[in-house]
Amino acid sequence: MFAFLAWCILLVICWPIALLALIAYPIVWLLLLPFRIAGIAVQGVLALIAAVIMFPARLLSAPFKLRSGSVAH
Repeated sequence: MFAFLAWCILLVICWPIALLALIAYPIVWLLLLPFRIAGIAVQGVLALIAAVIMFPARLLSAPFKLRSGSVAH
């Protein structure tokens, strides 16, 4: 909502810059799209590596956890 109001104010004050921003925004978004996709892929790979590294620790700690309210015999 704020971005729209800022654009409306810019349109009143300096309409050529507002129209340039209106036209340039989709082009810039399309140019930056591959970087977003690469960022999502890198984040997924790093999460997978972290999960693989932490997996043995999770296996070792899992049997020793006690449920709340139960007594171990």
